[in-house]
Amino acid sequence: MQPHDWRGVFPAITTPFHSDLSIDERALDAHVRWLVERGVRGIVPLGSLGEGATLTHDEKVRVLEICRRAIGDRVPLVAGISALSTAEAVALACAAQRVGCDGLMVLPPYVYRGDEREMLAHVDAVFAATPLPAMLYNNPIAYGTDFTPPQIATLCARHANLQAVKESSGDVRRITAIRERLGDRVALFVGLDDLVVEGVCAGAVGWIAGLVNALPDASVRLFDLAVAGDVARTRALYDWFLPLLRLDTVPKFVQLIKLVQREVGRGSSVVRPPRLELEGAELDAALALIRERLATQP
Repeated sequence: MQPHDWRGVFPAITTPFHSDLSIDERALDAHVRWLVERGVRGIVPLGSLGEGATLTHDEKVRVLEICRRAIGDRVPLVAGISALSTAEAVALACAAQRVGCDGLMVLPPYVYRGDEREMLAHVDAVFAATPLPAMLYNNPIAYGTDFTPPQIATLCARHANLQAVKESSGDVRRITAIRERLGDRVALFVGLDDLVVEGVCAGAVGWIAGLVNALPDASVRLFDLAVAGDVARTRALYDWFLPLLRLDTVPKFVQLIKLVQREVGRGSSVVRPPRLELEGAELDAALALIRERLATQP
């Protein structure tokens, strides 16, 4: 990937499952093709939304293979790299290179919340494992570790292939702080759906998006309007979209986004345990919100 490739809406794709919880390969192929046809600029499998923590190494490689075949050379394929151990993360990064991925999105390790020395050593190892362009994923809310602007600058000095940052701290000031320190050295992506407009205003050039899995047209249009500085039309679309975009920021975001996919006829709500599908009053409330928003879509 070239620096100019790190721009636009990159879906963090969901992983479709059959009722027996095996990967629905046909649905995955169709989903990725559809997203590309709707105007997204990249595809990111195996992230948190893709339920990467529930997939085996071989399943992860298979997901990448299916996505590579479906995409061709139309948009970049950026593999989510997350694991319990550094060795496991490095092995997945190397497998992603063999599959032909264009880049990596590197997460901190699952479960263990290391100190600064440990978390920098982990991502150092992954960045050094391949020459693939890489994005650092900072999400202290979910993972309990925080890559600060000075730490990101240190990593950029060590790794020429670190080209982008997915910023999911929830603090839009982080985008301006990273830009102040590094300028255009890294492409900044918004990582929370309900912060996209504010993030673009602060200098983000991309969006790792969740609700795009169900609503790609609205997602791409919102991002493009924000980049163009069309305040009135951005505000109108954002006001409609925000109740759905906020579904990306809660613990059951996977169940909720898959539910929206089901409601628009672009997927099922099947998730892998320990996640369980919504039921009862929780399901009723989610469906009421989703259906009300879809019925009033501009």
